[in-house]
Amino acid sequence: MALNREQKRQLKRAGDLDETSDGGNAGNGNGNGNGSGGADDASDDGGSSRKGRATPNAKASDTKEKRTSPGQFVKEVRSELRKVAWPTRKETINYSLIVAMTLVVMTTLIFGLDWVFSEVVLRIFDAK
Repeated sequence: MALNREQKRQLKRAGDLDETSDGGNAGNGNGNGNGSGGADDASDDGGSSRKGRATPNAKASDTKEKRTSPGQFVKEVRSELRKVAWPTRKETINYSLIVAMTLVVMTTLIFGLDWVFSEVVLRIFDAK
């Protein structure tokens, strides 16, 4: 059976393919990678068995990942939060001022455009 790289990786993760196996591509010499003679390739089942998904073996599907306890979860969250590059007080103030000024500018811009367009529409329809 010919396997591409992605299929080999999936099978290795599932434990169905060991590190030394090549998925049946070695030693056939015909270049099509399926190990058959080549002439009777069209008479098989159309390749549907080769194009399907790799099914995991029973031991991989039977084992469930152990759940993390709430205490362990809190420890891991605190550990990850220590890795965060937190901004300084000065940076936070600067960013807040930038956001506030942007909000004022955008609000003024939208108000101005709304007023201009409403005046244009009212003049077009002589509503005043």
